[in-house]
Amino acid sequence: MPEIAADKSGAKQDGLDLVWKALSDPTRRTILDVLRDGPRTTTELVEQFPNLSRFGVMKHIEVLRQAHLVSTREDGRQRVNSLNVVPIRQIYERWVGPFHELWSGELLRIKETAETENSEEKREASRNRKKH
Repeated sequence: MPEIAADKSGAKQDGLDLVWKALSDPTRRTILDVLRDGPRTTTELVEQFPNLSRFGVMKHIEVLRQAHLVSTREDGRQRVNSLNVVPIRQIYERWVGPFHELWSGELLRIKETAETENSEEKREASRNRKKH
């Protein structure tokens, strides 16, 4: 789990701010989607975005690198970019997992209540039929 520290304003930060910032942009999310299928060279990534300049795509890759969502290695004259899912897993464990457990418990209680009420209604209907 990432360390929690206070920023200049005194607000607590959980070490995932760069990840949230990186994920906030649709182009960067698309880059991650492309990398989910496997490593790609920077040129291959640039080709995925014909409306952006090479420089623009490279800036997005750099933001993803700083957030540790993408790792890059040199292969001759090419740079090969790979997805690093660890920060996304950290977000899941910090934010999604606890809320998932909360909702699972709530949904189970709703199910039990509905089943109990349904069972009581059936018993009542059965009693009413026997009376008539």
